[in-house]
Amino acid sequence: MVKRPVGAKALHDGPEEFLTLAEFCKALKISRQTFYDWRQKGTAPTCHVLPNRQIRIALADYKAWLNERKDVA
Repeated sequence: MVKRPVGAKALHDGPEEFLTLAEFCKALKISRQTFYDWRQKGTAPTCHVLPNRQIRIALADYKAWLNERKDVA
């Protein structure tokens, strides 16, 4: 499971939490460019783009995406 930094908050008080792009990249030890390459190829997890154009990834989508990767390997 991805550890959230102290003070990090979900976008809302509902049950779904979101990862920032920095948190996602840090968890996988990849660069932002690698993430953008994956996104362009359609292999990145589902992303939510906020009105200020920042990217968020739902924790549930992240976990599902990781499980799909395990099946491929």
